[in-house]
Amino acid sequence: MSDGGSPPGSKIPEVHLALPATPEFVRVARVTATGLASRAGFSIDEVEDLRLAIDELCFTLIGSKGREGRLELQYRLDGSALEIRGSLDCVDTDVPHLSDWSNKILDALVDEHEVGRTPGASGECGFRMLKRAG
Repeated sequence: MSDGGSPPGSKIPEVHLALPATPEFVRVARVTATGLASRAGFSIDEVEDLRLAIDELCFTLIGSKGREGRLELQYRLDGSALEIRGSLDCVDTDVPHLSDWSNKILDALVDEHEVGRTPGASGECGFRMLKRAG
């Protein structure tokens, strides 16, 4: 990124990441999210919450064994809020959903979250989450 010297919390460009939809690459998604959150001034506890939430959401999409294709991630930092969207191709029979337990975990970790078919995109499933600092 070209704005490496900007102050914490300042607006930076969106970050797009495409990864194989396998568990071993979720770490890259997590590191990217926590790096951006740290840059935005999130506390250590908020960064850890974000780390856990991105794991939960990515594994909801790809499953514990992974799947064919790519997991596309979009990170958008706007002041003290970080929005993350994840998507991948899916068929009607494998539209992801959150268990009651996962919903409770995510409710405690982030400000907003949703999982399911991506609106306006045929054959695409995804998630959206928003975490605000402070």
